[in-house]
Amino acid sequence: MVDASTELELLEQWQAGSDRAGDLLLRRCFPILYRFFINKVGDSTDDLVQQTLIACLRHREKILDSGAFRMYLLKIARSRLYDHLRALRRHAGHVDDDFEQVSVAAVGTSNTSRLGRAQRAVQVRESLRRLPVDLQVVVELHYWEEQSTAEIAELLELPQGTVKSRLRRAREALVAELGEGEAAIEGLVGRSRPEVGEAGV
Repeated sequence: MVDASTELELLEQWQAGSDRAGDLLLRRCFPILYRFFINKVGDSTDDLVQQTLIACLRHREKILDSGAFRMYLLKIARSRLYDHLRALRRHAGHVDDDFEQVSVAAVGTSNTSRLGRAQRAVQVRESLRRLPVDLQVVVELHYWEEQSTAEIAELLELPQGTVKSRLRRAREALVAELGEGEAAIEGLVGRSRPEVGEAGV
């Protein structure tokens, strides 16, 4: 039965021509991809979600088992994000695409029309967008997708120590900008997670 299939099985069925499997896969994957993209690219989110799923379809043979599907999905999402940001940078005449230094706010992406109702959540999300992209990705994967530092390290193909260092740097930057203690920052970031269907998003 299609509805009971794993994401990997749905991908295989979609690849074999089942539109229903493709629709169900999109419904299952959309929330995680939406959260990944919305605070970085705003109105380009839907396009990048589609691009990510199509890339999964094209490179199905690289996903070895169902347990690896979410990890692979996020790897592709990260790749599509960086491609999108690089294109924006080059269009604006910039050649620097070191996302350990460059933030989405510096790139100039806009998502104000898609932000949630709570003013504090808006403030936290805007602060996240001012972090270098590599730091923003790590923070949101950790606090919004509840990925461990080991899982993030595997996803980003980095040493776990580098992930921990990026998390620490990001928290320090958020503490300085938002004027809250580190424990409060962790709670604020977690509560600022955007949800599909959230009013104003």
